[in-house]
Amino acid sequence: MVKFLILIYDNPASRELWSQLTEEQRREGVQGYRALNAALEASGEGIVNQALADADQTKQVTIRDGRVVTTDGPFAEVKEQLAGFYLVETETLDRAVEYAAMIPEASGFGIVEVRPVMDLSALGL
Repeated sequence: MVKFLILIYDNPASRELWSQLTEEQRREGVQGYRALNAALEASGEGIVNQALADADQTKQVTIRDGRVVTTDGPFAEVKEQLAGFYLVETETLDRAVEYAAMIPEASGFGIVEVRPVMDLSALGL
């Protein structure tokens, strides 16, 4: 089994569209997530998933000249913002892609990315 991180990105257009939906439309909009969560639970391939707070609550952290420096988000140079993630463990990348395709943002409202998780156990991590 291989672990994959499914990253969900949104953008200004998708955030604007979401803000214009009624409460009922928003509930309907999360049906894809309910189906995905049920499929991952049934298969035992889901590890964890979370939605993330808005990018305006983000802090970038760097060390410059030995000092910790933070920068508040959102970051103008980036259109797509990380909105949430799923960590899954599947036999193949294709299986992880099947799950990623169930995420509503994959249908054109955002971007969904699947990335293998590196196994660093040989390094003692």
